[in-house]
Amino acid sequence: MELNAMIENLSDFGFSEEQKKTLKIISETGTKSELIRYLKKCRCVLMDEMHESQRKVDRMDYLIRKAEKEA
Repeated sequence: MELNAMIENLSDFGFSEEQKKTLKIISETGTKSELIRYLKKCRCVLMDEMHESQRKVDRMDYLIRKAEKEA
């Protein structure tokens, strides 16, 4: 898939409209290294969100185990 077409579908990847606009501008006016740097930055944000979500799941699992022990 062509890079510009992928940028159009970034909301499927969890990107905000602002991030999509920024990526579009960088892809049209910037260098490939700038584009890659920004994509990596966005990836880090997604990874942080994933880790936070995992922490929430871990806490929920703990509560479930605690409740099961007391039942």
